Amino acid sequence: MDEFYGPQHQQWQDRFDTRRMAERVRDIIVAHEIDEQHRGFIESRDLFFLTTIDHRGFPTVSHKGGHAGFVRVTDSRTLVFPSYDGNGMFLSMGNIALDPKVGLLFIDFETPHRVRVHGHAAVSADDPRMAGFPGAELMVTVTIEEIFINCPRYIHRYQRLASSAYTPCAGVAAPPPQWKRIDALQDALPARDAGLAERAGGVITPEEYGAKVMQGEG
Repeated sequence: MDEFYGPQHQQWQDRFDTRRMAERVRDIIVAHEIDEQHRGFIESRDLFFLTTIDHRGFPTVSHKGGHAGFVRVTDSRTLVFPSYDGNGMFLSMGNIALDPKVGLLFIDFETPHRVRVHGHAAVSADDPRMAGFPGAELMVTVTIEEIFINCPRYIHRYQRLASSAYTPCAGVAAPPPQWKRIDALQDALPARDAGLAERAGGVITPEEYGAKVMQGEG
């Protein structure tokens, strides 16, 4: 596993005399398969952060949320998760099509605890497993290269209050997102969203939307 660190890491390790410790930590925590402890934690999460790389080389970090269990471990080297309706930019999904390397951070702000994953992802629009994920537009499969627990020392503790009302749920219609009511977007919305603003209470300005966001409305 010598390739886990490159010269750019070792330069700082040498400066702070941590190379021996870093190599020991790597040997202890970095694995190439998902064990039962990893699996239980991953499948209990209702959010994670996904890192992908765009066509310019910029990392894109996205929050992915759902009900607990929306990320599933299918075997010791594979996990899957759905891509839900978003803002239509498809930044993460498009990036994966160009560069399949991804990073995932699963985090528990209450315990606290976290697990990091490096892997290669693939996106499918016709994966039959989508039927088991209400609201899924696409399915992402990640093949694990490295997985490891990270020190939770600097994770601030937060209490979970409620699930997002927008989280897809079988048999329950989610409310329309407020940003789709913005006046400047009306002629650019996809056909399936025609009339949405009127049904949701009328169009709003970007400033009005900003005020809603500050009040916790999506």
